[in-house]
Formats: sequence, structure tokens, C-alpha cells
Amino acid sequence: MSDFLAAERLTVRPVRASLRGRAVPPGSKSITNRVLLLAALANGTSRITGALRSDDTRHMATALRAMGVSVEETDATSFEISGNGQLQAPSDPLFLGNAGTATRFLTAIAASVDGTVVVDGDEHMRKRPIAPLVEALRAWGVAIEAPSGCPPVTIRGTGRLPAGRVTIDGGLSSQYVSALLMAAPLAEGPVDIVLTGDQIGARGYVDLTIAAMEAFGAGAEDVSAGHWRVSPTGYMPANHHVEPDASAATYLWAAQRLTGGAIDIGTAPDAFTQPDAKAHDLIALFPRMPAVIDGAQMQDAVPTLAVLAAYNETPVRFVGIGNLRVKECDRIAALSQGLNVIRPGLAAEEGDELVVHADPTLRGATVSAEIDTFADHRIAMSFALTGLVTDGITILDPGCVAKTFPAYWDVLAGLGVELRPAG
Repeated sequence: MSDFLAAERLTVRPVRASLRGRAVPPGSKSITNRVLLLAALANGTSRITGALRSDDTRHMATALRAMGVSVEETDATSFEISGNGQLQAPSDPLFLGNAGTATRFLTAIAASVDGTVVVDGDEHMRKRPIAPLVEALRAWGVAIEAPSGCPPVTIRGTGRLPAGRVTIDGGLSSQYVSALLMAAPLAEGPVDIVLTGDQIGARGYVDLTIAAMEAFGAGAEDVSAGHWRVSPTGYMPANHHVEPDASAATYLWAAQRLTGGAIDIGTAPDAFTQPDAKAHDLIALFPRMPAVIDGAQMQDAVPTLAVLAAYNETPVRFVGIGNLRVKECDRIAALSQGLNVIRPGLAAEEGDELVVHADPTLRGATVSAEIDTFADHRIAMSFALTGLVTDGITILDPGCVAKTFPAYWDVLAGLGVELRPAG
């Protein structure tokens, strides 16, 4: 383990020159956890390259092994997955840490298992809502319980999923919709998945799900807005290369812009298929970012944009971000708190919106700010950016970045950033 990950706190020292060099983000977490699961549902052997190896993907791989799938880690970014098209009931509850994708996706897929599956997580996951997915599965005929509305979830599968119509409220998280879509090809007949309203968190991630399904021989027909029809095709094994993580790329794009540097991440911004890549165009506008930014379709990029906005020429209001309250932590509150530790009054919560009162004079200033990350990887990685240009920034629990970007601190150090760990 890197000394940076093992530290209790990490001070980021301002850079003396523009950051320049090559720094390639890890594979996409969103895509890796989707294709690991779909490969496990296929009858045969699939090979995944360019994959992310982190806490979140480790939890998914461990759960799949517990359900009878062979998951070999053939090198630092590759997996070989062999299954027979049917997951088995695990002997123990599936512990998934705070991995939202793994928890939501496996909750739906567990309905196809013949036997009882308990999906659980750590103290943070046990506070993250899953009731809309549970209610949709119950209406689909699945015996499922989640008394608190959050994990643990108990699913009593019968080895089959019926054909029919499933409705889901996707306003809180697109992951609920993606979970149903990925389960639907395992049903006995066609399944119609229909949104109960016109709201869906980060629609782009549903498109990402459908693309992953198509790569493994399934698909989803767009019947109308918010209505998909899925045929009972099952899944076929495939070889799949995972593109770099767009959410991780936002930190490097922002570091480049904040320091006036040039960082080659190995992938052009318009080559990404992930929704968070849309943040690149906003980052490119810094220090003249717009007065209002709608973060609804690039939610994981909002912490990066909010921290960058602290140095903008004019204030920035972030709207459409209510879903950030139910991520790994309440990210709206965490961003507001962290920014106000750097300078009182720098940010304000207004309902489910966040206003960042820009202060360009923070560049070159010295403060005394310990940033509580709330064990949230995105809070840690985004606030590290402030330390590039403001002296006195210390990140608490820097090891939490292992959730999706274990090499983050090493990547910054490789670009010339001075980091001072303390136990």
C-alpha cells in the first residue's frame, strides 16, 4: 500500500510551476462493474481489459466468486471471467462495502438466483436508499425485504424472473433503472421497464448500461421516452476493453486548467462515452465558468467543478444536484463545509442547490484548512485541487481514494506535486 493511502492526513503543497506530463486515469468504474457482472451472467469465458482495480470493483469480483463464477485477475487491468449463465446463492451475505453500483446491480440480479441472497454493505451503504428498486422488484413478483429502505436487502429467488411490465421511479438514481435493465434479459419472456415519472438521475448512465448489454449479446429497445422493452436473450461471453474513467479525468483536467499546465491523459475528451466527460467543456471555461451549472447529468463531476468554482472570477450556482445528498456521503453538505473551512462564507447550501462564492484571491493565499472527506473518495480528490494553488490544505483520510482511484496520490506526485503524509 502506498504511504499516501496509509496516512491519516495528507497535506498538499502548492505547485511552483504549471503541471505538465502524462497521467492516465484508471479504467472506468461504471463500465468495469457493469461488464464484470454481465460477463458473469454469460455461459462461457469473457476477457476484460483496461479495467479498474479498486475497492468497488474488488467487492463486485468477490461477490461474483461467492456466487459460483470464476474471476481471474490476469494482470493489473485485466479479468478473465467464466460462468455457466446462472449465478448460485452464496453461503454468506454479500458484503459490498460502499459500492453503490455493485449493491444496486446485484440486488436486481439476485432475483434470478434459486435461493436466498443477502446484499449488505458498510455503515455508509446502510444509509444509502434502495427502496425504489426494492419496491419495483417486489411488484415484479420478487420476494424481497429491506426493512430500513437501505441495505441490508434479503432476496429470496426462485431461479426465474417472469415476463411482464416493471415500473420504477428513477428520479433518485439511474442505477435502479440500470439494475432492472441488466436483469431483464434473464426473464422468461419480454420485459417492459417503464419510468413512473419523467425524471431520471444521470440518464447517460442508462445509455452506458445498454451499450454494455449490447456488448454481451443483449439489448433494450427504446419504445418511447422512459420506456424500454428487453427480450429474454440472456448473455453471451465477449472480450471487452474498458475506457478510462471520465470522473477521474475531471481531476486531471481541472489540475491542468488551475495551474496553466498541459497534462496528457491519453484519451481525447470527445472520445469518452461516460456522461461526466461533459464537464470538460465547463472546465475549459475556467476562470469564466457560467453563473449556473446544471449537474444533473454529470453528478460525479460536480465536486470537481465546485472546487474549481472557488477560484472562478464570478460566483457559480449548482442546480439539479439533489441526488448528491445520497451518494457516498451528503456531497452538497461536504462540499459546502469544506469550502467554508478554507474561507468562511465561500459556499452556501440553498435547498438542494450549492452556491460557490468565487474568490480568486485564494490563489496564492495561506490558510489552515483540514478537509473532512467523510470517507468519500470524490471529496478527497476534488479538494486536493485546492492545495495546488492555496497553501495550508490538509486532506483527512486520504486512503478513501482507493474506492475508485487507488493511485491518485501517486499520479499527482508523479506530476510534481509535493504531498506530506502524517500518521
